[in-house]
Order: sequence, then structure tokens, then C-alpha cells
Amino acid sequence: MAQVEAYTRLAGVYDEIVVDPCHGAWASFLHELWSDDEHGVHDVLDVCCGTGLLAGELAALGYQVVGLDGSEAMLARARRRLPPEVRLVRSTLPALAVDGVYDAAVCTFDGLNYLTPADLRSTLAALSLRLRPAGWLVFDVHTDAMMAFTASRPVVRGEQGEHRFLISSVVDTSARTCDTRIEIVPLYGSGAFSEHHRQYFHRAADLQSALVDASFEVTAVRDGYSERPADASALSATWIARRASAGHE
Repeated sequence: MAQVEAYTRLAGVYDEIVVDPCHGAWASFLHELWSDDEHGVHDVLDVCCGTGLLAGELAALGYQVVGLDGSEAMLARARRRLPPEVRLVRSTLPALAVDGVYDAAVCTFDGLNYLTPADLRSTLAALSLRLRPAGWLVFDVHTDAMMAFTASRPVVRGEQGEHRFLISSVVDTSARTCDTRIEIVPLYGSGAFSEHHRQYFHRAADLQSALVDASFEVTAVRDGYSERPADASALSATWIARRASAGHE
């Protein structure tokens, strides 16, 4: 079985195997969240945009979206999906290969969990520079509950569409890391491959500290994209923060 770089071959089956049909609901959540902004939210930076599912939903709601991702294969699929007015840029965090100032930045599907703690801090600092005063940052991350859940269920297997998949994870709770091997086997014909992914479980206190140091104020931490506050049972926490207003930085 061919071992390939993360998010290269997986891009071709990502939407089919990995992603739940949730982006419409997430875009609606964001649209409602931003509706009371007195300055209005128009320009949105979609960080780790992947195959463009959320970017497409936001563009359909009238937002001007720029998508960033480190995988050219994922961006290629996004380009086929999205209208030409959605600009897509290859950029590997913590670098942000864009200029200008945005009203909001989003990062979904645990994109920031792929960053080391040091790179996470650098990324939040870089995002702060790309947001206007009182601009929004919304992102989701895996929690301690997800770390425990993954450690207790290290193997997930199944079939979806025309592929069989096996996801094997090794969690180091001391280092707060998760090394995952994703194996994809077509049900018909050849083309099996595997990818290795490493993620980091960031402590809530460390996220709070990094956001404050990057001139953000945390306004809420939700259980997924819902109105429920994240508690100890939440597997995914959605952090909502705003950049410091002018005169308060």
C-alpha cells in the first residue's frame, strides 16, 4: 500500500469519507453570529479551507471569501467546486500568504489541532494582524474529552461509497498528541493508499492564553456550532473571539 503525504491522495475521497454534511448549518451559525456586528461582516478568511465546502456555503450567503490551505490537492478540488470570485491561496501555517484586512477569519474541522503549540501561537498572532479591530475569529478544536474518546476507540473502520477505510490512532496523553494512519482501499480495482496525520490536543488554558497574547478577547466557547456552552463532555469546542478594538490593544 502506497504511503503518501497527508491530504494528497485523501483529497480525492475526502468529501465522501471524512466529512459530515454539516457545512450549511455551520455557515448559518456564523451568519447569525455576525448579524449583530455594527460594522458588518463582508470579507472572510477561511483558514484550512480544504475542499471548499464551508467557503462555498459562505459565498452563497453573500460573503467575499478567501480560502487558505497547505494542500494543493485539496485546493484543486476546491477550485472545481467554487465560483471564480472565491480566491484560493496555498499557504502553510503559521504563514498567511495573503495581504489586506478581513472582517472575520474561520478555521473548521479541527484545522488548528494540526499545529504544534508554538505554531498555534504564531498562527493566532498572524491572524490578529489580518483582522480589523473587533474582527471575528471562530475556530473549532478537539478537546480533552475527544482525546480520551480517541484513546478508548483507537480503530475505526467502515465502507463509504466505493471505498473501504481503516483509521488507526495512537494517543499519547502525556505529550497530548495523536498519530493517525488513514488507509483507503477501493472496493473495485487498485489504488489503495495510506496517509499519516499528527494532531495536538491543546489545553483550553493554553488556547485562552495564546488568544489574549494575540490581542483577542474570547466571547464564548461552544459545544460544536451550537448555542450550548462547551462542558467537560464536549468532543469539539468552538471558540469565538474578537480582536481588540482600536485603543484597547
